[in-house]
Amino acid sequence: MKTTLKILLADDHAVVRAGLRALLEDIEGVSIVGEAEDGPSAIALTRAHSPDVVIMDIAMQPLNGLEATARIKAELPGVKVIILSMHNTKEYVLQALRAGASAYLVKDSAPVELELALAALRRGDTYLSGAVSKQVIEHCLATGDREADNTLTPRQREVLALIARGHSTKEIAHRLSVSVKTIETHRLQLMERLGIKDIAGLVRYAIRVGLVDVAE
Repeated sequence: MKTTLKILLADDHAVVRAGLRALLEDIEGVSIVGEAEDGPSAIALTRAHSPDVVIMDIAMQPLNGLEATARIKAELPGVKVIILSMHNTKEYVLQALRAGASAYLVKDSAPVELELALAALRRGDTYLSGAVSKQVIEHCLATGDREADNTLTPRQREVLALIARGHSTKEIAHRLSVSVKTIETHRLQLMERLGIKDIAGLVRYAIRVGLVDVAE
């Protein structure tokens, strides 16, 4: 049985909050515990209600969503934050991830993406809208950013590192005590998320972001 996710909404537009509430009420296993109209209120209500997830707008005054996210994560690191923004550029996404956000959705995303993001957070994953994920990965690859693998879950990084070290799917499954099908699924998800089409590309990526050393 799924545990109910307690959700706090933070957006300075009442109509946006109403729209989010309507979407969330159609998703099984979620409960809205409060609504905030600005950053300081979001922090105060997070302290008061201890939500599992805060859905946070960026453009709020007097404290924007990125600053509010950073303060919430510093004080209550177990709270997950989904950033909801009209901006789809990699600069905003990277700032959100560095502030501690676990997901980034653009406001023109399909409604189903909100449900996908919540499902990812339940699994302990990070979720980025399709509109921005490829940009972020390309940026990280282009700059050689060794923090790029922050877009992957710990399990995905573990699987990627083993692939890059030359282990077969069967060997990885045995090492991690899971099925071969599970590892195949991880591999496909890695390729999709990173925009990479073959094993050689995964190996190059793992080396570039520091998951494995060239000498290994």
